Amino acid sequence: MSTESRFVQVFKSWLVSLPHDLKIAFEAMDDENLSRTDRELAAGVVIYIVTKKDIKDRNDSVGSFADDALLLRLALRRIGEKNDEDAAAFRDRFPELFGELSAEVDTCKTVLGDLMGWLEAKVDGLRKLEHRSKKIAAYLDDEEARSELYDDGLAFRTDYPIDDSTINDKLKKASTVTDVIKRRRAEDSPRV
Repeated sequence: MSTESRFVQVFKSWLVSLPHDLKIAFEAMDDENLSRTDRELAAGVVIYIVTKKDIKDRNDSVGSFADDALLLRLALRRIGEKNDEDAAAFRDRFPELFGELSAEVDTCKTVLGDLMGWLEAKVDGLRKLEHRSKKIAAYLDDEEARSELYDDGLAFRTDYPIDDSTINDKLKKASTVTDVIKRRRAEDSPRV
């Protein structure tokens, strides 16, 4: 199988499983055995995904959720790659996600090239996000704020438009994803 075909296959599975994987990020956010930094990263990626964005390609669900799927996997990989027993215990709870994650990310790096550096930098910034005028700490320390975020996650999962029956028609080549990621990077670049 070519690298592009593998990338398309990986991305299809990531997009279909995004609502389920979002639940894994919630689990990381609530796992008090993980470091505070990792829990903040998990909360940040949840916020990134559930926050409504002004997306120009709203009718293109693959494009609309491409960076969400990538950032979620990159954040979870960062949480799970720590070499301690708490990270290992977390990885062991979700073998279906972590089992092939390194190889899948490597495939993405091959296809996306320098875009992966930009995405990794976005992962670094996830802990600084705010949602509903609240900082990340509120979602870890305040039960009411956490409940609001869970409700937003449930709404996201309920309204999510991609499933096995829709993805095959919408994602046939790597450029479907790479073009969207390039546009997102251009939109994020400061204007001179």
